[in-house]
Amino acid sequence: MKTRPKIIPDHPVFRSRAFRTTAALAVSQKKEVYLVGGFLRDLFAGYKKPSLDLDFSVESGAIDFGRMLARRLRAGFVVLDREHGCCRLVFKGGVAGPAATFDFVDFRGRDFEADLKKRDFTVNTLAVRLPFKRTGLLDVCGGLKDLHAKTVRMVGPSSFDEDPLRILRAFSLSATLGFAIEPATLRLAQLKREQLRGVAGERLRDEFFKVLAAGDAWRHIRKMDRRRVLENVIPQIRVMHNVKQGGYHHLDVWGHSLETVRKLEEQLGRFRGDRDVARYLDEPMTTGRSRRQLIKLAAMLHDIGKPKAHEVKAGKTMFHGHERIGRIISDAVSERLRLSTRERFALDTIIFWHLRPGYLADNKVLTRRAVHRFFRDTKEEAVSVLLVSIADQRATRGPLATPESRKRHEKVSFALIGEYFDSLKQKPFVRLINGTDLIRRLRLEPGPVFSTILDAVEDAQVEGRVRTKPQAIALAKMIAEKEAGRPGRKER
Repeated sequence: MKTRPKIIPDHPVFRSRAFRTTAALAVSQKKEVYLVGGFLRDLFAGYKKPSLDLDFSVESGAIDFGRMLARRLRAGFVVLDREHGCCRLVFKGGVAGPAATFDFVDFRGRDFEADLKKRDFTVNTLAVRLPFKRTGLLDVCGGLKDLHAKTVRMVGPSSFDEDPLRILRAFSLSATLGFAIEPATLRLAQLKREQLRGVAGERLRDEFFKVLAAGDAWRHIRKMDRRRVLENVIPQIRVMHNVKQGGYHHLDVWGHSLETVRKLEEQLGRFRGDRDVARYLDEPMTTGRSRRQLIKLAAMLHDIGKPKAHEVKAGKTMFHGHERIGRIISDAVSERLRLSTRERFALDTIIFWHLRPGYLADNKVLTRRAVHRFFRDTKEEAVSVLLVSIADQRATRGPLATPESRKRHEKVSFALIGEYFDSLKQKPFVRLINGTDLIRRLRLEPGPVFSTILDAVEDAQVEGRVRTKPQAIALAKMIAEKEAGRPGRKER
């Protein structure tokens, strides 16, 4: 096994109790234990991850070793894969950062060198044996050379067959580190791309969201698309190619969608100094995934309903209702990628309402009622909708698109973004009446009419036409009487 006389960069984790205890246990148990993979890769590349994840290879008995270590460190412990001897220790804090995981897995070959040759990419094969020594970096597969060359290279030609997810991981590594994918690796990824169809959705999601986390995700999405890898991750995007649009557009549906992601990323870069927007974008939608990533996915999918809505009337290309169709298709994407309930709802909301800011900007007078309805309908995704809408407009540069309409659209959208954050600092809007009042005061039975009545009264309250509860009840009664006779309206 080759050993490089390379000084390993210092890191607080090496001085932590958890790491020192791991090394001590390896000695006392007379086990071959190696720190390997991503942590060392990032250390030498100078890349700082927000989380601390360490991978260890153990000659045998990794689960028993991990369980013993968890008891000593009072860490959380979970078996990830009993068949392949894989477990995880979870630290809530105190390991060179707020949280960390240590993964332990049995050798996958007859010895550690054989184990390394079964790994995915050369940059992930750097290793050091415990107890930790400042010299003695193991570099069996030329990982340091590829790190210096900023290259993602498969360890061997069977790499993708052993785990097809590695096809997508090549692109996520490229996006995360800013590395180029070595040509032979890229060609084989394209050749083997259909194997991704059998990979579990949650695994695809985790790697694809790493791509979305990059500041130039659009470049990597484009590369995945050109190699026909993306369509095996999200099959629904296939129909977006080569669908021509009308005079407002200069690109087909897919080209426009990708350009929207690019324009969105440009805009997000300009918001770096805005604390309100930055905090909003970085808010976790679920563990490990932020709103910033989800907005990019929404930008990529915002027109996914257009191919099905496409029609030509009197020589004019139209896509009526594409936002409704798009919301339905996005549900299938959410299911494919196993998104959380909150992520699914947010994606639905952004896609369904992405045209709304444009409609608001078309009005000569922007009323308080229209603004209130927009915020009521989009809720906490209001800013997401506005950002995607701005990017959508900037990606629309056909002969019929005018600078004047774009300026008006952006003026309204940026004003609404400011208003959203201002509203968070004010007392929340409180309706004068609610469903209970309709039941007790008007003796109505709950049903669809409730939304109609309450929304109408709320609009009147926003406009100042009703200011007291009795006025609100009177208006509600009038609306109920007008709506009487429709399904769902019954008096007691």
